[in-house]
Amino acid sequence: MIAILTGSGLALIVAIFVTPILIDRQRSRGVGQQIREDGPSRHLVKAGTPTMGGIAILIAIVLSYMLVHIHLGVSFSRSGILVVGVTVFSGIIGLIDDLLKVRNRRSLGLTKLAKFGSQVLVATLFALLAHFWAHVPTAISFVRLGSLSIGLGTVGWCIFAVLVVVGTSNAVNLTDGLDGLASGAAIFAFAAMALISYWMFRHVAAYKVHDALDLAALAVCFVGAILGFLWWNAPPAKIFMGDAGSLAIGSGLGAFALVLRVDLLLLLLGGLFVVETLSVIAQVFSFRVFHRRVLKMAPIHHHFELYGWPETTVLIRLWIFAGVATAIAVGAFYADFLSLGSFGR
Repeated sequence: MIAILTGSGLALIVAIFVTPILIDRQRSRGVGQQIREDGPSRHLVKAGTPTMGGIAILIAIVLSYMLVHIHLGVSFSRSGILVVGVTVFSGIIGLIDDLLKVRNRRSLGLTKLAKFGSQVLVATLFALLAHFWAHVPTAISFVRLGSLSIGLGTVGWCIFAVLVVVGTSNAVNLTDGLDGLASGAAIFAFAAMALISYWMFRHVAAYKVHDALDLAALAVCFVGAILGFLWWNAPPAKIFMGDAGSLAIGSGLGAFALVLRVDLLLLLLGGLFVVETLSVIAQVFSFRVFHRRVLKMAPIHHHFELYGWPETTVLIRLWIFAGVATAIAVGAFYADFLSLGSFGR
């Protein structure tokens, strides 16, 4: 518990103090976000806002995670190292994308093939190490192995893991379209991961996730880091996280679900990210097949903006949705625990 509280506090402090340094540095160099020309017109005023705030998030996560272990003399777990690794490397991909956007003064960075290929490569490496090095089982489940779990085999699970990491990474990236939307929703998801991880540690006989305590400490490092960033990202944002942040956060969230064996529960834990992604899929499918748009603009947060809702209204209502979806996920997790009876205790 001390490690968990310490990690969260350290990450929060680091993010709060590192983020304004990034803001000042980018302003002095005239570096700012390029806004999509096909987006809502009200967003054009945000052009030039400092970006790549995900760097502060990554620094806060890695530094706090390391300091907690050094201070307490606790060894790093293999699962924890893998989650940090996939988060950092995904963040690097996003950072390269952000730098290209700034250099070219366009809202387009890496080509789709280069970006997607890099994500698949990182996710594949994670999947192989997770199974063969961290010994993550090849079955997927909602809350624990043995409870509605499905065995996929080594090849099937690795493919599934790649889809989860890449899919979640891009889902958070799609959600990152309003000041504080993606970061706020991510805080709900990682807080739930921390709670679930700690519960698994306290009841290891039921869940058999032996790295659970370390993962709980890491999850609160994510919460603290994103919370510290949100201090500066809240509307009107002083800085955007950029792809350096959204790709990192998304891949980290997907990796957490995989190593904790709550793969399918991720659909609820990241409920807002799922809805945002489905809105884009529905929009593209409808336009290409029926030559009609189901939304005024995708992702769905832009639809609500064009519908007439103020940006802060969209933000808060979608935060509420994200919080409710996460609460339902945690409730489902606990309900399954109660079904275990005396074994779970």
